[in-house]
Amino acid sequence: MSQGARSPRPVSVPGPSAAHPADAAISPRVEPIGSPDSFKTRAYAALKDAIAAMDVYRSRADIRLDERRLASDFGISRTPVREAMAQLEREGFVRAVPRRGVYVVRKTKREVIEMITAWAALESMAARLITENASADEIASLRTMFAKFENGKLHARLDEYSEVNIEFHQTIIRMSRNGALISLAENLFTHMRMIRRKTIGEQDRADRSIRDHLTIIEALEARDTKRAEDLVRNHALGLAEHVEKYADYLD
Repeated sequence: MSQGARSPRPVSVPGPSAAHPADAAISPRVEPIGSPDSFKTRAYAALKDAIAAMDVYRSRADIRLDERRLASDFGISRTPVREAMAQLEREGFVRAVPRRGVYVVRKTKREVIEMITAWAALESMAARLITENASADEIASLRTMFAKFENGKLHARLDEYSEVNIEFHQTIIRMSRNGALISLAENLFTHMRMIRRKTIGEQDRADRSIRDHLTIIEALEARDTKRAEDLVRNHALGLAEHVEKYADYLD
């Protein structure tokens, strides 16, 4: 943001009874924090979840976080909110602009592609570990996620599938049972979740995504390690190619 640019309008966090302006859909929504235990930790987790759930790439408008309003909505003092924001800034989710405020970060196209590429490496290794270590019941549980979708076609609302898609990829990572891999993937996936929500409705990606997922599950069920690795990696890199070709809104 240039020095001569007009200051963006603050985006506050609406409470349950607040009015809903046109851009309310991209404002983080939070609930009061009822326990006094570790306010900073709880504020950090709640705010990170709220940011991850936002459609931050829907528009180019800056999203400013109102520290005072957040503290009020959480029902706590401003200090733990400020500390939570500082941690989120270190992790690349928000940025503090002197004399202006704190803003949700939108990644550039190049940054998004780099994150997807790193994710492809982590998730393909997770697929290898699943074929070697996961139980048949665990792998079978992946199929239940797609019960709403017949023959690889999307019959539920797109937002419902978006959440299923996100849960599928998180489950693949968790089923690896590799603590270091899970830890490395945690923050990366939070960033990935935000861009996946935007891209899933573009260029028929939802229907192709379902078909890819079912093929991945078949390879995992067959304990075909090499095929599972390749399918998972190529699925992720397909998203990178899509972003490179179509996601001009990131620049």
